[in-house]
Amino acid sequence: MGFWDLLAVASPPILQVLIISALGAFMATEYFNNLLSADTRKSLNKIVFIVFTPSLVFSSFAETVTLDDMISWWFMPVNVGFTFLFGGILGWIIVKLLKPNLKVEGLIIGACSSGNLGNLPIVIIPAICDEKGGPFGEHDACRKTALSYASFSMSLGGIFIWTYTYQLIHSRSMKFKALEAAEILKVPNKDLGADAETHLLEEKRRESTAIEVRAANVEDTENQVMVEQGSSNVLKENFWGRMISISRQLLEELMAPPTIATFMGFIFGGIAWLKNLIVGQNAPLRVIQDCIKLLGEGTIPCITLLLGGNLTQGLRSSSVKKSEIVSTIVARFIVLPFIGLLVVKAAKELGFLPVDPLFQYVLVMQYAMPPAMNISTMAQLFDVGQEECSVILLWTYAAAVIALTGWSTFLMWLLS
Repeated sequence: MGFWDLLAVASPPILQVLIISALGAFMATEYFNNLLSADTRKSLNKIVFIVFTPSLVFSSFAETVTLDDMISWWFMPVNVGFTFLFGGILGWIIVKLLKPNLKVEGLIIGACSSGNLGNLPIVIIPAICDEKGGPFGEHDACRKTALSYASFSMSLGGIFIWTYTYQLIHSRSMKFKALEAAEILKVPNKDLGADAETHLLEEKRRESTAIEVRAANVEDTENQVMVEQGSSNVLKENFWGRMISISRQLLEELMAPPTIATFMGFIFGGIAWLKNLIVGQNAPLRVIQDCIKLLGEGTIPCITLLLGGNLTQGLRSSSVKKSEIVSTIVARFIVLPFIGLLVVKAAKELGFLPVDPLFQYVLVMQYAMPPAMNISTMAQLFDVGQEECSVILLWTYAAAVIALTGWSTFLMWLLS
């Protein structure tokens, strides 16, 4: 297929996301009576998270995944880890070069490292199979396999986001709040009626206080050693406290409905007699699989509408510097996908990947996805940088329209 033919195949899925997201954004405004208000989005997001997404994940996994597939997909968790590792390094470099506000640091590193590995792949990747003349085989088989890849990507991305990214944004938020509290406690001497004698008395008082402090420091050397030992014990307790918090968060993510649906889908797909119970024309419990598939069909439109609604807040703020936004876009959509392409080509040469070109397409596209929407949820959770987060997400998702189309077209040309 020629370049323009591939572009014609790659662009409709991205345009679908753009159009439906625009509808969601319009529904979140007063012109549509705030149909997708903040409270409505929260409620709908819970329904998608608890009901629709697990249904889509389970139905696609149980129907298409086999035990051999599970073994052959072992590189995908490694690849997702690489997206977070290399993206985090790029974000750290941007922070060191531009030195942004502390409450923006975590958002920039998080936006560079944490891609949207769930919502968008589930929408875009199966839609590639719907276009005529696609390079990934017959429509039905391609779509089922694409849903399985995207579902697995979503479960893996959720685990990394709610461990690595969560701790990253949490630590930066706590530091910002601590510094903010310290600045509030600083009360400079702005007495307009103070004369030279008053300032001289203040200086003498500071000098006498400093002498007393030095004397106290000499006398309390032994107490200082005890305090240092106590502080080291506190650091150890803080370390173990963080480890327990991370473990608890990981366990909560493993118990999340989409993750449980992934595991159950693997079990039903990998064990033949369980699969025969619900999948197939003669399956005795086929009605259960049909009901689950029906619920799963509501996932993609709801997710896309929510995406547009959540981005509207970014239109109301402009406090993030242009250089920070541009650097994040370049890192997220140019540098990181290029690194991912090199990683996947190396893995292919070493024989780590299955023959399926769609699998390789998914692996590279994982590097090219815009930032995860969960970053916005974390900013709201810690009450730090919510407007800045909305600005970053708004402009990165606007750039994603061009970037995803370009990378998708290039990859289909490369793999066809």
